[in-house]
Amino acid sequence: MLKNIHPALSADVLHALRSMGHGDTLVISDTNFPTDSVGRQTVIGRPLAMANLSAPQAIAAILSVLPLDTPLQNSAGRMEVMGAPDEQPDVQREVQAEIDRAEGKSCPMYGIERFAFYDLAKKAYCVISTGETRFYGCFLFTKGVIPPTGA
Repeated sequence: MLKNIHPALSADVLHALRSMGHGDTLVISDTNFPTDSVGRQTVIGRPLAMANLSAPQAIAAILSVLPLDTPLQNSAGRMEVMGAPDEQPDVQREVQAEIDRAEGKSCPMYGIERFAFYDLAKKAYCVISTGETRFYGCFLFTKGVIPPTGA
């Protein structure tokens, strides 16, 4: 155990988050996402897992250590519902609340069409699967920076 580190963050997940650089992307996926095949095409070349957590729980843990790339760009994306791109299912609203809580302000997610999401996921630094069973529980985050002290 480590102080001030969320216990859901395994050594592999922490290593991946720390190894990511500014602008690298991270995919958080639900149980229906092709995590293994897509994860093998990412920068780290294998999927990671936070299998016992819902997507909102996993994202809360991740955002406790990962800075988002704000305010310069939208840094949190969600897979759009097919045929209803503006619809946000409960899982997406719950994740939006976690993002806003972590950032201390409103940081609206942008929608990503399903197949475009798959293409972006293959270019991500890594894919972390969760135990999320609800549909459209897939998200893309862009890593930001931590400014120097006093800046």
